[in-house]
Amino acid sequence: MKRAQRVLVVDIGGTNVKILATGQTAPRRFPSGPRMRPKQMVAGVRKLAADWDYDLVSIGYPGVVAKGRIVAEPHNLGPGWRRFDFEKAFARPVRIINDAAMQALGSYRGGTMLFLGLGTGLGSALIVNGTVVPMELAHLPWGESTYEGYLGVRGLEKFGKSAWRKNVANVVKRFVSALLLDDVVLGGGNAKKLTKLPPGCRLGDNSLAFLGGYRLWEPAPGGRPPGAPAIPGVAARKAGKTRRNTRR
Repeated sequence: MKRAQRVLVVDIGGTNVKILATGQTAPRRFPSGPRMRPKQMVAGVRKLAADWDYDLVSIGYPGVVAKGRIVAEPHNLGPGWRRFDFEKAFARPVRIINDAAMQALGSYRGGTMLFLGLGTGLGSALIVNGTVVPMELAHLPWGESTYEGYLGVRGLEKFGKSAWRKNVANVVKRFVSALLLDDVVLGGGNAKKLTKLPPGCRLGDNSLAFLGGYRLWEPAPGGRPPGAPAIPGVAARKAGKTRRNTRR
């Protein structure tokens, strides 16, 4: 009997790179930072995962990804990502998706869901009936800065926790109204700093990024390309069920 293929999931953040592989239970990590280039990232991952078996690699990248390819350099890491050959570096098939979209994949339950990643920056992704729609809301103008300027770690440090929480609630209210959402997931390392979730929201879990990385290799109905996958067994759920579970 042929062995099922094992996936190594790499979640790249502005502070740490976290990895987990099929069959493993404890994630591993190493520091990233504003000077980290892709070659350093790959070397760190391969060293950290040297005793793990894996056939495929999923990468959650903190920047713009279109049709499975990096199209813009990251704001919180070093340069050189856009033209880097990850398949050659890992010697494995690789699929790349925006890091927020990867965590959104792992968080999805059905209907129309918005994911906001409150971390070093601001990640965002929309899933509509099982199809991932990557979004780049972070650098859109808002107020005297951008959405990331208010909701990212710099906004948290500049305005303080109380004002930052109000900004999160304000932004969520705007998006719920504009996008007619069934579900909102607030993830990222700073989401736990919210003392009260805005109406209609649920708290994400960073570990769900790994589930999203596994799901990235699941067969997608309808011939969707990598980076816009449908989620088998989930997409068919009715949005009304999601509303009942999340809007209390």
